[in-house]
Amino acid sequence: MAKEAKTNAMRMLDKKKIPYEVLTYECDEFVDGLHAADLTGAPYEQSFKTLVMEGKSGNYFVFVVPIEKEVDRKAAAKAVGEKTVDMIHVKDILKITGYVRGGCSPIGMKKPYRTVFDSAAGDFEEIYVSGGRIGLTLKVRVRDLLEVTNASLEKVTAD
Repeated sequence: MAKEAKTNAMRMLDKKKIPYEVLTYECDEFVDGLHAADLTGAPYEQSFKTLVMEGKSGNYFVFVVPIEKEVDRKAAAKAVGEKTVDMIHVKDILKITGYVRGGCSPIGMKKPYRTVFDSAAGDFEEIYVSGGRIGLTLKVRVRDLLEVTNASLEKVTAD
């Protein structure tokens, strides 16, 4: 059996000796978080998507939120000390993060951007996040994710 190629996210977790579980699924193109959870069997409430936004300052920020929720832009801006934040354009994801749409992991981006996990992540010991490519999900302890991404835990979703 061929050895699976490691993503930046996996390499970073390995380097820090952080345990994780790899879940793979068959997929040729972008699928949203709900479909990825269906394909891996991950519970929706423990499955999180990675969104990259740009602040009025021009700085980029990473928000990790439950797959069934939307970012509250006001709360997100407040969490990172910006007046406003807006989603980056899909065509810019690879250039900014090093990852493709549907495979954007909060771990191991090209640069270490300020990262905020929605407070809902704090309800679980482990959550599921993108592993750094389409068809790859990682199950990681929340405390390890916060440490490796140097992230805060704040309410940034709309109810």
